[in-house]
Amino acid sequence: MALECLEPAGTGCRVRVRVQPRASKNEVKGLQDKALKLRIQAPPVEGAANAACLTFLAALLSVRPRQCRLIRGDKSRLKVFEIEDLNVEEAERRLRENLP
Repeated sequence: MALECLEPAGTGCRVRVRVQPRASKNEVKGLQDKALKLRIQAPPVEGAANAACLTFLAALLSVRPRQCRLIRGDKSRLKVFEIEDLNVEEAERRLRENLP
């Protein structure tokens, strides 16, 4: 069964993420409401949590941070990132390796 947090987009995919800032450590907490739930250490101040989330997501998916772009949810806990040159099937395989 496909992960509901992923959808195709052009030459890549989009990932819906629910972020919990100011966590004790960066970690994947699982899936919640059709989104990948991430706990991020950075506070939600001046884009710090967005930057940390982007970097952490890139590491989870084994892509360069410049391949990831925040396209929705700049000031929200629910965000959508677009990942260039990574299809949904490969993104799902990489995310499943990191799900609790």
